[in-house]
Amino acid sequence: MSGGDRIDPAPSARNPSGARGTVAALALGYVGVYLCRKNLAVAVPLLGRAFTASRGEIGRVASIGTAAYALGKLTLGPLIDRVGGRAGFLAVLLAVALFGGVSALAPSLVWLTVAYSANRYAGAGGWPAIMKLVPTWFGAGRQATVVAVLSLSYVAGGVAATLLARQVLAEGGGWRAVMGVPSLVLLAIGMVCVFAVRAGPLAAGRSVAAPDRGGRQPDDQEVGPSIARGSEIVRAPWRVLLSRPQFLVVCALSFALTLMRESFNTWSVDFLVSIQRAAARSVSVAALQSTTFDLAGGLGILIMGASYDRTPARVRRWLIAGILGSLALVLALLPWAAARNPASAIWLVGAVGLLVYGPYSLLAGVFAVESGGAAAAATASAIIDACGYLAGILAGEALGRVLDRGGYPLGFACLAAITALSALLACLL
Repeated sequence: MSGGDRIDPAPSARNPSGARGTVAALALGYVGVYLCRKNLAVAVPLLGRAFTASRGEIGRVASIGTAAYALGKLTLGPLIDRVGGRAGFLAVLLAVALFGGVSALAPSLVWLTVAYSANRYAGAGGWPAIMKLVPTWFGAGRQATVVAVLSLSYVAGGVAATLLARQVLAEGGGWRAVMGVPSLVLLAIGMVCVFAVRAGPLAAGRSVAAPDRGGRQPDDQEVGPSIARGSEIVRAPWRVLLSRPQFLVVCALSFALTLMRESFNTWSVDFLVSIQRAAARSVSVAALQSTTFDLAGGLGILIMGASYDRTPARVRRWLIAGILGSLALVLALLPWAAARNPASAIWLVGAVGLLVYGPYSLLAGVFAVESGGAAAAATASAIIDACGYLAGILAGEALGRVLDRGGYPLGFACLAAITALSALLACLL
């Protein structure tokens, strides 16, 4: 442990005083970050009219923002290790609120891209800062449960961002209000976090692992796969991880699932607007309908966590492959079903969220620990996330150009084909 989170007292009680308050504040702060991120999806149908832009041009905003997010994942993590989790988290909230407000003042699509990309770059430090603080409050025996709870914050944040943006529209606001009002909310959340977020009482340097049945405290070297037991992964974690075929499969799955998630984060509102009757089109209604993606996604995270723990190791790959195969089928059917019964699209978008978020929640968490062990779990997580968000770049401009050419039927067909390939890859886990 380093920076602002360095503390030296011995571990205290199993549930130290202040832990729940800090976890709640971290979750609230990360929801606030999403208020200034997911609001772009609600603004997308309005930006085309405001700037006379194609879907490809609007998608470029999301693509460059996602590239900035991937860069932030790789660069802000080491910085947060130096300054500490609390200082890093509060800096993230301030920077995201600042750049979110600036984006509302953008005079052109180019300047909106610059401001939104700065917002995404700063926001990339939010999760690493949270992960820096969690071990100061909880030993290894409880960290997985706490991280699972915190993971629901990005799903809740997506829903909250959409509902807030919809309310702004209902009050007569335009795209500038949709992009700017969440920044004011985040500033208020940031003030709460200043007083509620702090480092915990566990000893600096490492988290406390749960003792075995004999009461013996296990070594760090005993946690994770055998790859973590050697010194090679400590000296060259990137080279060791990228030489492992299993790890490359996980990176490929991250590529596919992040592409699906970012595609729906960016385009779901626009898709639901496109299938409404021309005389009664409403961005506000479509924004509310799109929340089924995140709501069902939260349920998917909980179901996946429980199912994965209870599924024998030898059949887990078939569980994941089956989910991805089902996702490919839903994506292929979505435009066909929506054309015949627009109301069905709302539930099918929810089905996509249910099937995407479950496997997605495993990638930079359980799979990262299984790949890198205690010695390189953080590096493994960064690589997996970066591969995913490089794919997320395609969800913006590239998918937007596909939609310009062939509409949503062609776009969903492409996503279904990629998902089907990822289902085959999952069989190699």
